[in-house]
Amino acid sequence: MTSSALYLHSAQRGGRASWPWADPTHDDFLGFGADASIRTQVDAILRSLDGRPRVVCAHSIRAVPAVLAAASSRIDIAALVLVEPALYDLVRGDGLVERHISAVTEARAQAADGNLRGCWAILRPLMLGGAFDPERWDAERVLAGRWARSNVPWGHGIRVDMLTGVPTLVVTGGWNEEYELIARTLVAHGGRHRVVAGAQHRPQDMPGFAECVDEFLGAVTR
Repeated sequence: MTSSALYLHSAQRGGRASWPWADPTHDDFLGFGADASIRTQVDAILRSLDGRPRVVCAHSIRAVPAVLAAASSRIDIAALVLVEPALYDLVRGDGLVERHISAVTEARAQAADGNLRGCWAILRPLMLGGAFDPERWDAERVLAGRWARSNVPWGHGIRVDMLTGVPTLVVTGGWNEEYELIARTLVAHGGRHRVVAGAQHRPQDMPGFAECVDEFLGAVTR
């Protein structure tokens, strides 16, 4: 990427481990733990931008605070790059999305009742694209606990008009219809969409990712 950017990542990965093609010599990284509220994340983004119009890159649920920050009157975001954005508020009512939300709700209820393994049996296929494997349970137990208590990506009041006037690129991996539906919704309201296949939920790990982002930024941030 040729423009200086703020990259949002989770507690599991940071810096170039989360965004392999970013340049740590002039880009900034902002991470959040699983317990950080969406409001806390928005406030941290606003402080990090400090009134400077910059490119903001967000992956998955980090798209939620990124969009809420973009809607704030305190900053002027130069562009948004949303990678597999979990903006479920935009597509509520769709049957596939509602089934996903119902499954996650049931999984978290299992965890609340002390059945973390049962929770992960529901969540793992949704989040990682593979069935629960008892032989991997010990290795995945910590990840399951993190997912069980992390923020859900709906109920935050996200609206498409929050991105009015903000150049927005959506990059998906072409593997999950929920993310493709979100992308189509954003395109219908002025966003651009690229599919970079091969890494499922992390298209930023693929060689073609940086090129499509640079092409987008070259067109909108001159």
